[in-house]
Amino acid sequence: MTRFKYFTDIQKHRDNDSQLLGSTQYVKSKLENLTPKQLEQIKQAFIANKHPRFKKELTGTKNQPYGETGNYIKSVNNANNEKITKLVKLVGMLLQIKIYLFWSRPSDRGKPCI
Repeated sequence: MTRFKYFTDIQKHRDNDSQLLGSTQYVKSKLENLTPKQLEQIKQAFIANKHPRFKKELTGTKNQPYGETGNYIKSVNNANNEKITKLVKLVGMLLQIKIYLFWSRPSDRGKPCI
């Protein structure tokens, strides 16, 4: 989770409503209100945190599903607000708490779990 600390710090500093990171309209409106310097800081944070899922979002192809780092950096530097919106939404999804429930079939109850 430390890879995304920068993004959560920005979000807490701004509005303290990280649940809205999954909303395209909300993220777009926030990005439109940023100064070019702030937008560049966000791009640099994405470059510094080269998560494979970010690479897949921007540069993934059939032959290289997670892209190459060089292409990813170029893509982030040349990204418009729409692409940055997708990446921020992806951060929101990755930051969600995931709960996995496992249960056994009634016929398997009482048998040891492996």
